[in-house]
Amino acid sequence: PLTSAPRPVSTPQAYSQYPQGDSQNGPPLMDHSMAQSPVSQPYSQGAMNLSGPHPSYSQQYGAPPPMQQVTNQMSGMQIGSGPPTSVGPGYAHHPSSQPPISAAYSSAAPPSYTQAPPPLSAAPSQPPLPVNLQPPSLTMVAPSPQQQPFPSAHHLSQPFVSSSPYLGPPSQPQAPPVSQQQSFPPGPPAQQPFPNSAPPPVTQASYSGPIPPPSMSQQQANHLPPGPMQQQQPPQPGMQGGYPTQQNGAFGQPRGPQPGYAGPQYPVQQNYGAGPAPAPAPPAQKRLDPDSIPSPIQVIEDDRVNKSSEPFTTGVKGQAPPLVTTNFQVKDQGNASPRFIRCTAYNMPCTADMAKQSQVPLAAVIKPLAMLPPDETPPYIVDHGDGGPIRCNRCKAYMCPYMQFIEGGRRFQCGFCSCVTEVPPHYFQHLDHTGKRVDCYDRPELSQGSYEFVATVDYCKNNKLPQPPSFIFFIDVSYNAVKSGMVNIVCQELKTLLDYLPRENPEADSVVRVGFVTYNKVLHFYNVKSSLAQPQMMVVSDVSDMFLPLLDGFLVGVNDSRMVIESLLDQIPEMFADTRETETVFGPVIQAGLEALKAADCAGKLFVFHSTLPIAEAPGKLKNREDKKLVGTDKEKSLFQPQSGFYSNLSKECVAQGCCVDLFLFPNQYVDVATLGVVPVSTGGSVYKYTYFQAETDRERFLNDLRRDVQKPMGFDAVMRVRTSTGIRATDFFGSFFMSNTTDVELAGLDCDKTVTVEFRHDDKLSEDTGALMQCAVLYTSCSGQRRLRVHNMAVNCCSQLADLYRNCETDTIINFFSKYAYRSILNTPTKTVRDTMVNQCAQILACYRKNCASPSSAGQLILPECMKLLPVYLNCVLKSDVLQPGADISLDDRAYLRQLLSCMDVSESHIFFYPRLLPLVKLDGGSLPMAVRNSEERLSKGGVYLLETGLHLFLWVGANAQQELLSNIFGTPTFSQIDPNMTSLPELDNPFSQRLREIIDSFRSQRSRYMKLMVVKQEDKAELIFKHFLCEDKSTSGGASYVDFLCHMHKEIRQLLS
Repeated sequence: PLTSAPRPVSTPQAYSQYPQGDSQNGPPLMDHSMAQSPVSQPYSQGAMNLSGPHPSYSQQYGAPPPMQQVTNQMSGMQIGSGPPTSVGPGYAHHPSSQPPISAAYSSAAPPSYTQAPPPLSAAPSQPPLPVNLQPPSLTMVAPSPQQQPFPSAHHLSQPFVSSSPYLGPPSQPQAPPVSQQQSFPPGPPAQQPFPNSAPPPVTQASYSGPIPPPSMSQQQANHLPPGPMQQQQPPQPGMQGGYPTQQNGAFGQPRGPQPGYAGPQYPVQQNYGAGPAPAPAPPAQKRLDPDSIPSPIQVIEDDRVNKSSEPFTTGVKGQAPPLVTTNFQVKDQGNASPRFIRCTAYNMPCTADMAKQSQVPLAAVIKPLAMLPPDETPPYIVDHGDGGPIRCNRCKAYMCPYMQFIEGGRRFQCGFCSCVTEVPPHYFQHLDHTGKRVDCYDRPELSQGSYEFVATVDYCKNNKLPQPPSFIFFIDVSYNAVKSGMVNIVCQELKTLLDYLPRENPEADSVVRVGFVTYNKVLHFYNVKSSLAQPQMMVVSDVSDMFLPLLDGFLVGVNDSRMVIESLLDQIPEMFADTRETETVFGPVIQAGLEALKAADCAGKLFVFHSTLPIAEAPGKLKNREDKKLVGTDKEKSLFQPQSGFYSNLSKECVAQGCCVDLFLFPNQYVDVATLGVVPVSTGGSVYKYTYFQAETDRERFLNDLRRDVQKPMGFDAVMRVRTSTGIRATDFFGSFFMSNTTDVELAGLDCDKTVTVEFRHDDKLSEDTGALMQCAVLYTSCSGQRRLRVHNMAVNCCSQLADLYRNCETDTIINFFSKYAYRSILNTPTKTVRDTMVNQCAQILACYRKNCASPSSAGQLILPECMKLLPVYLNCVLKSDVLQPGADISLDDRAYLRQLLSCMDVSESHIFFYPRLLPLVKLDGGSLPMAVRNSEERLSKGGVYLLETGLHLFLWVGANAQQELLSNIFGTPTFSQIDPNMTSLPELDNPFSQRLREIIDSFRSQRSRYMKLMVVKQEDKAELIFKHFLCEDKSTSGGASYVDFLCHMHKEIRQLLS
């Protein structure tokens, strides 16, 4: 068990002898009482306590129902017992390190299913309704190893022991499954016909809360899982107007008003497209046990154990790398490191038909300038002199390990297009007896997956070598910006930050030049020439026709003009301290930066610190168009599109000049991020957002973001092209960039955090012998002003069998691609359609596997490929995300911001963004982290403290009964009530626990591209709603399904496709 406190056992109950829900999908734990039943326990009395009848709640509508309410409420259920099968209970691993061949979702098979009597607390208040419905039984069964031809099949992996076999109606006993297959049916037996795609039963026998009257048949029946145990129970005390526990499967039409249901109604978006259901069905079924379905924590842990000890060598073609959550070392032996490129599939289907049949997306997430850990060698720089890099004559691919030298080394055959090219005399070298050049291992481009070439003048704009880049800082000095403290903080920080401008040689000074502008509805340029005693200010008030009022003295070297710059930065906050100007412009600000870079004939970056919607009369003026009424309608997509074409045209000019824009927003209300973000997103820049910025609490986060943003390695004026071998081609691109044609990705700036995601399609057949190749080449100007070419090569296998495709996929990368695809689709498609499309594609992927790769078994089983067993849980997290299914409290700006942010996330960032990391802070000794627990409220112990990392936030959740010693170690106070919920950093206490916890928080922050502000959440405090929003296995307030419900829904969709 992953909590510190032992789980209390309440009332003894008749139960089967199989281990119940608290094994964390791991082998059955020794200390864990086998007869304990996973029955929900009140959140107010101890967390993962899974036993005892369900007591009262007093939870207001607004937070998602605690997972406990939602999960194993099985009070008083009796399950027909039967001997466990030979495979044994638990989610144990097979002895071999290979994924178990046979493993399938399963639980021990009772000899016959009998109906459990209703819980004592719930005497039927009416006779059960005879309902002619048969939900799909979601047995997850494993055939024995001999039966199972594909090692990749995870029949929902290793035997799963479900603690709640779904029992059929008493009148219909069902024959047990084949002895070797333990079955884990959460649905009733398949004897009842099941019309009209009503959702599978996912609810639980002991149901508390008001029950809707049978009259609301249409909506209600569709929303409730129909099932055999239809008795109504009297509401339990203490549930005043709260959520009925999980009574809705969250798939189906919005429910009508219910007696005693206080909160707002569910939004329509919840509907997954089920048709009208035939009859009202008050729920009272047992539900699937969350411990018996695939656990992300277990998969992450297994990968860490199996793959972190040995270095990952890239020499083997088509080998899937360790997960992004595993710490591993990479040795480049001819393919790019997974830190640079991750693919969705490392076995590509040979034909377009096969790709279409499987629906597995073929894509690569490329992070061309990724930072490598200290123990890995950065790409070598190769200089071929005036001749430049050696390339294929026809397709222009760069020299790489896939080129085959022939005719004694005088010519080479291209691995991409098979064209033969002469080797230039200066590059000639003899071949050894295997046909390899004898200097193969001395040349990075012949032996490494990633390397850089020094580019010649031919690769430069207008055939002349580039100037070093410039950074220009634009500071909004309107009333809001000054009042919030932003102006003062920026000016103070820049004084020291200018010593840390990016440079390639840490010893030398940076060659980046800097300039400064302040603005409200006019622009103030500053002359900071080194010969001046004081800076000079020049005001441009005609913002409709922007020009640069000075050339000499605007862009300067920091060391030459240090005194003048410091004087300026001291004066700016004083000059505008008493400003009354509230209006700002935005378009002219970017035009001014663009003009300055044009005049200096260099590329560069604009840092814009901006606070309000630009409503002053000027080009790019915006109006407030925030309209919550459009959310959930077909017009919602307009809210994500820019208001006008002005900023799109401006970005085109910026990209042509190599002008990248980073935008730091400090809004107190709507600022239209969807429009203001157009230029940053199109130029390879970033948007940072600090809503309701307060100097004392947000200063740390803003300054850390700013420091990292100024210092990080980046390239300017970049062009990226992806070449592929014959048979596939790159057809679609996602990220922060601009494209003026179909092949070149243009980036005014490209930093070490940005990714470009590329989708591939077949244009011919591929062969299993040669595999498929891709080469990503990025031409850019380094921060020292040198023109470079960075090349990443990747070879994957090709397969003609679907089983091979499903054996070698990367779920995290597939989810990264799906989310980017979905987030882009909402620009022109209603969000509900986007969600339905994703569910459908995921169901097709899994149905194709089921149909073509899994051994034959009953339709009631959910069988998932081993490497995709987490696809449903992660996909559900994407569907429930704020962008696709927003809660009432999330603003349009936040959704636009997150949509833009995700577009260039790498796989490790999207993983933590959709499935946050929840760590119990129990023992923090030694260098290792405590093992995470699953993202669900029922995993929280009232006596514990937990750290939740989302990639953008850190939460420290403190249980109301946390031990005094623990609180003293962390907060320096022994009592829960004295903890200050407003603290944003932990006190530095002199004890090992405090030191280790602060180290963990620092290390988490150092791994992310944005600084995560710490928020302390006390149990039952108002901030807990925000925290619970990130517990993504639970049902969400915005109508998103819990993991358990979604898995049942997914299974139903798969069955429909198969039938």
